[in-house]
Amino acid sequence: MKVILLEDVKALGKKGQVVDVSDGYAKNFILKKKLGLEATGANMNDLKLQKAREEKLAKEQLEAARAQAEQLEKLSVTLSIKAGEGGKAFGSVSSKEIAAAYKEQCGVELDKKKIHLPEAIKTFGTHEVPVKLHPQVTGTLRVKVTEA
Repeated sequence: MKVILLEDVKALGKKGQVVDVSDGYAKNFILKKKLGLEATGANMNDLKLQKAREEKLAKEQLEAARAQAEQLEKLSVTLSIKAGEGGKAFGSVSSKEIAAAYKEQCGVELDKKKIHLPEAIKTFGTHEVPVKLHPQVTGTLRVKVTEA
């Protein structure tokens, strides 16, 4: 019997796959626990429509991420931190502070988890910070650190 999996089933397949299993296994396990549907014509058509919808949504998210990356390239964020003796920075700038400053200065929310700092910024000047907006899209935000 052919079955469309609604969830991942260990040692059988992933969600959305059409697999061939024995009748007893399908009736007593997969269909009973609602892990899959029988692969009828209507169910196969629903699966195709659902996959098309997911592809369209993924494409829209990718385009939105690319547009946001272009916007990031044009903008810069200015932060000020205290200076210690000899003009050295007292403290550092974290991704949380960068996200808060971006929201305050640009009016757009930016998730601090998307900002990838290899290490906290501890010097004055302009720094380029990578922002991972999508698995395929990474933008660069310029952060200007000034003396308070």
